[in-house]
Amino acid sequence: MTTATETPARHAAVRKVRLRGERSPLASVALHLTLIVASVIAVFPVLWVLLTSLKPAKYATTTDFFRETTFLNYTNLIRDTEFLNWFANSVIISALSTVIGVFVAATTGYAVSRFRFPGKRGLMWTLLITQMFPVAVLIVPIYNIMSTLGLLNQPTGLVITYLTISVPFCAWMMKGFFDTIPREIDESGEVDGLTPFGTFFRLILPLAKPGLAVTAFYSFITAWGEVAYASAFLVGDENLTLAGGLQKFVNQYGAQWGPMTAASVLIAIPAALVFLFAQKHLVTGMSAGAVKG
Repeated sequence: MTTATETPARHAAVRKVRLRGERSPLASVALHLTLIVASVIAVFPVLWVLLTSLKPAKYATTTDFFRETTFLNYTNLIRDTEFLNWFANSVIISALSTVIGVFVAATTGYAVSRFRFPGKRGLMWTLLITQMFPVAVLIVPIYNIMSTLGLLNQPTGLVITYLTISVPFCAWMMKGFFDTIPREIDESGEVDGLTPFGTFFRLILPLAKPGLAVTAFYSFITAWGEVAYASAFLVGDENLTLAGGLQKFVNQYGAQWGPMTAASVLIAIPAALVFLFAQKHLVTGMSAGAVKG
């Protein structure tokens, strides 16, 4: 039974608990200012590149962003350089790297998740250890391998190289994602007479869309924005990718800021489109893939 003296004390305790979850006006102002500053810092470089691409060369290194605004940098880039060839090469290499990478990573992750076979533990350790080597260590041995196979200055060689980067990480992530899918679904496929391949393609893959989206996004970005391998393995203006082509605008005497910033804006568009297409699956896929290892 509650007495009259206990009621005010209880209400005061409830109010104190509620107030603990509320921010003071000063804390709210500080939080919003922090978010505004962080947003400005994040957007500022992108905005600077965009505005610089719309300036004449004489204003390229100044803050006169809206003086004599022009699209001449874009027209000169497309008309006077091999930009369209670089763009086409990047699209082909990135698309092949994404499609093959998703297939190999998904099948490898499913096999490791569902089946027992000799060398399974060694395979998983291999996939993990390969992520520990930096590009500077791998570029020389991979270059020698591609040279021996006659794949230098060939899109195929670059695709294989990018697969060695993306597949180990993506296969490990897909394995964790497949671990979250109940094995009863595989058993129901067997009861219905499906082969392991049929179960994988018809039952499991539709449930793995978030994981596949993350794998596709990572594979695409790895190939689209990579510089070191593309610069070392490809020569000749007509064979370069976008990453290698951008280096043509920088030399020992200076930089051509107009065409370089215009190219940077055009390069960012496909990456942004891929991100917008996959964003609804990214958080789900990455969090699910991290549940089990």
